[in-house]
Amino acid sequence: MQIITSAHSQPLFDVTATRRIEQLASSTLPPHTLMQRAGLAVARLTMAIAPHAQCIWVACGPGNNGGDGFEAAMHLHQWGKRVVVTWTGAGQNGLPPDAETAHKRAVAAGVTFADAPPPDFDFCIDALLGIGGTLDPARDGTERMLQWLQVMAGSAAPCLAVDVPSGLNADTGATSAMHSGAACARIHWSGYRFTLSLLTLKPGLFTFEGRDCAGEVWFDNLKVGLTAAEPPSAWLLGADHLATPQRLHSSHKGSFGDVAVLGGESTARSHMAGAALLAASAALHAGAGRVFVALLGDNAVTVNPFQPELMFRSPEALDMHHQTVVCGCGGGEAVKTVLPKVLSIATRLVLDADALSAIANDTSLQTLLKARAARDERGFATVITPHPLEAARLLQTTTTGVQSDRLKAATQLAELYQAVVVLKGSGSVIAAPGETSRINSSGNARLATAGTGDVLAGMVGAYLASGLNAFDAACNAVFKHGRVADDWVQSRPSEALTASRLAQALR
Repeated sequence: MQIITSAHSQPLFDVTATRRIEQLASSTLPPHTLMQRAGLAVARLTMAIAPHAQCIWVACGPGNNGGDGFEAAMHLHQWGKRVVVTWTGAGQNGLPPDAETAHKRAVAAGVTFADAPPPDFDFCIDALLGIGGTLDPARDGTERMLQWLQVMAGSAAPCLAVDVPSGLNADTGATSAMHSGAACARIHWSGYRFTLSLLTLKPGLFTFEGRDCAGEVWFDNLKVGLTAAEPPSAWLLGADHLATPQRLHSSHKGSFGDVAVLGGESTARSHMAGAALLAASAALHAGAGRVFVALLGDNAVTVNPFQPELMFRSPEALDMHHQTVVCGCGGGEAVKTVLPKVLSIATRLVLDADALSAIANDTSLQTLLKARAARDERGFATVITPHPLEAARLLQTTTTGVQSDRLKAATQLAELYQAVVVLKGSGSVIAAPGETSRINSSGNARLATAGTGDVLAGMVGAYLASGLNAFDAACNAVFKHGRVADDWVQSRPSEALTASRLAQALR
C-alpha cells in the first residue's frame, strides 16, 4: 500500500481496463480473494489513519463496493473496534456473489447493522458506489445514499472512500451531480478526505472534480501485478518522469535558446501588455537564454524597468525561424493580423489565450495550424495551452462537454490540430498524437488567479527553446508550474500567490 504523491509517476487505468485486469486476476485466484484482500486493505488503512477512533461508521451500497465495506467492517470489529454498518440493501438482482459472501461473513462475525448512521461516529467509510456506480435519482436507494453522504460531508470526522468516492466517474473525474441536476447537488465536505484506490489507479481521481472529492489518495494493487498486455489509459505525471535539459559549464546565453513573446495588445481602449510581460518574465526565470518581447498595438511600451533583461522589438523584427515564439498572451484583436505569419514561419510555437480564440473563429487559421504538422521533419513544433472555454471553442462544443471528459477532449484537440495540447485546470491534461496522455499531479487552487496561464505559456516556451521536444517541454512546464504553487503553500501559507510572484519564484 502506498500514498500517491507528485514525486513518482503512476500508470492510470480506466474502468474498461480495470475490469479486464480484475477478470484476469480473478481467473487465477480462489473465489472471493480479491474482495477479501480489498476489505483487509481498507481496514488496515483505517487503523493507520484513525487508530484511536471510538466509533467507525461503514456505509455500504448494493454492489461489490459494499462487499469491500462488509469485509473491512468484519476486520475492524474483530480487532476490537466499535463498528456500525448501514446498508442500502441488495439491488433488484440481489448482491453479487463476492459481496453476498462478504455480507454473510460480517453478520456471522457479529458486526452491528443499523438503519441510520450512529450519532457519535468519529470516522466513516464510504463503500456505497464503486467504479461503475452513479447517483441516479431514479434508482431505488439513491435518496438514502445521498442522505448518508450528506451526513458524512457535514461531519468533521475523516472519511475514507473505497476505490472511488461515491458518485465520482472513475474515468473522467466528473461527479454524478454534473449530469443529474439539483437532485444530486454537489456535496461539500467538512472533514478530511481519503481515498483508497484498489487494484488500479483511476484517472478520474486526479482531474476535474476528482481531486477535491478524493482528497489524499492511497493505492493497493491487491497483490496483482499489472502485465504489459494492458497498457495504461494515461499516466499521472510525477517529478521522476521529467526531462532535464543539459547545461554545460561552457554554455553561453545562446546555448539556452531565444524566446519571443508576441502579444500584449495596447491601444487607446485596452492595455494588456501585462499578460505578455508575465509570459516573458516566466520564460526568463525558467531558463531561456534571451527573451524578446513584441507588443501589439499603437501604445506599446518599449522597456520594462523592473525586468531590464527583456529585449523589446517590433513584431516585424522577430526572427521566427530561430526563436521559440509564444503568441497570444493578451493579444486581443490585433493578434489576428500576425497569426498567419506566425503559423507559417515560427519553427517552435506556443499558442495561448487570444491566439486560440482567433484560430477557433477562423477556418483559414485552423488550416494553417494543422499544416504545421507536415513540417515536423524541419523541426516544426506546436504546443497549444487552452483553458476549458478555449478548448470548447476549438472543438466547437461546450465547456461542460470538455469538462465532462477532459482526457477525451485533450486527445481530440491533439488529433484535430496535430499538436501538443495542455488542457489547463484541476489536474491539467497533456496530450499529443501518438503519446499516452499525462495528468499533472502538482498544483493547487493558488493558481486560480489572473495571469498564471500566461506564466505557464512562457515556461513552455523556455523549455521548448532549451531543446526539449514539444511533449517533454509541456510536461516539464506544467509540472513545475504546479510544484512552485505547492512549495508556496508549504513555505508561505498565509500569502497570496500572484502571477508575477509565480514567475519570480521559478528561480
